[in-house]
Amino acid sequence: MKKAHMGGRRTRLLALTALATAAGAAAWSLRDVPAAFGRRPDGSREERIRNSPQFRDGVFHNAPSELAFPAPSGPGLDTVRRMLFERTGRVPSTPVPTVRPAYEPDRPAAEGVEIVWYGHASALVEVEGSRVLLDPIWSDRCSPSAHLGPKRLHPAPVELEELPRVDAVLISHDHYDHLDMATVKRLVELQSAPFAVPLGIGGHLRRWGVPEHRIIELDWDETCTLGDLTLTLTSAHHFSGRGTTRNTTLWGSWVIAGPDRRVYYTGDSGYFEGYARIGEQHGPFDAALVQIGAYDEAWADIHMTPEDAVRAHLDLKAGLLVPVHWCTFNLGLHPWSEPIERLLAEAKAQAVPLVVPRPGERVDVDAPTAPDGWWETIA
Repeated sequence: MKKAHMGGRRTRLLALTALATAAGAAAWSLRDVPAAFGRRPDGSREERIRNSPQFRDGVFHNAPSELAFPAPSGPGLDTVRRMLFERTGRVPSTPVPTVRPAYEPDRPAAEGVEIVWYGHASALVEVEGSRVLLDPIWSDRCSPSAHLGPKRLHPAPVELEELPRVDAVLISHDHYDHLDMATVKRLVELQSAPFAVPLGIGGHLRRWGVPEHRIIELDWDETCTLGDLTLTLTSAHHFSGRGTTRNTTLWGSWVIAGPDRRVYYTGDSGYFEGYARIGEQHGPFDAALVQIGAYDEAWADIHMTPEDAVRAHLDLKAGLLVPVHWCTFNLGLHPWSEPIERLLAEAKAQAVPLVVPRPGERVDVDAPTAPDGWWETIA
């Protein structure tokens, strides 16, 4: 009996030890999560936020719209069910092909307009000798945790260390698939460019160690000038938040202008009347990077369908359409290749020129290549 008692006690000790080890490992794996949430701004104390036309009742708001958007709400039971159980076709069947862009250390930025799309919404835009990096995320997951959350469907085509020097890093909003703490921290070390962000996002950057002189916070329709580069934060119809609280930081889209050429980036947005206004005030654009993925009927107020994307592109008076916000993360309820297939059909119907680069592929806006269907064999 004594041996049996000792054996049982040893088993319990081993079980407790294993449990404690697992708990410690879990705690270690989640150690960066609190910092990844960023820092919530205090809109009642920060004067620029408090005085923003977009800020009232303690949060930011979209511009009034006459479009019939569904009432904002959390994910309903049907949406949760579809996300969990209707997964057929939502990831490619084989690896996504990537292109490793070649950068010469001393190569100046393009004198025209060139774009490298790295996947999802991350891109490098070169306009008349200046470079800007859009919504960079190089982490394996778009999540506050490195071990949980949506995982990349393809590797980053190039390491952060291999990027050329940029003149600015632009952030559209603070969701995890657009603002990544680990990437920001590396860019602080590797680059000297400022981060241009919507109001309130500076708090996140300060918590992550970005020096004050490298933070530029803008409200809608505010502009900053960096040499020959003019950057304007324009409106979008979306929301923000990295935790349980929404809309304490602003969201937006970007106008990237050189002396004569210009590019537009939608960020994330539902289709809204603002695109026509932006086109009138800032267009025409040589190219527009337009969000096309992660749409659903219930999300019409925050994400455009491919057909909406073409409509917005026409409103903007843009030339070449470069689709973004697809391919890299499984964030929607539609099949993986559906956004690009629907976009191609609508662009053809509306005579809108577009390119569909592989992640990492360079696009010369003045000499674009026709889509070759590279996604079809892996869908």
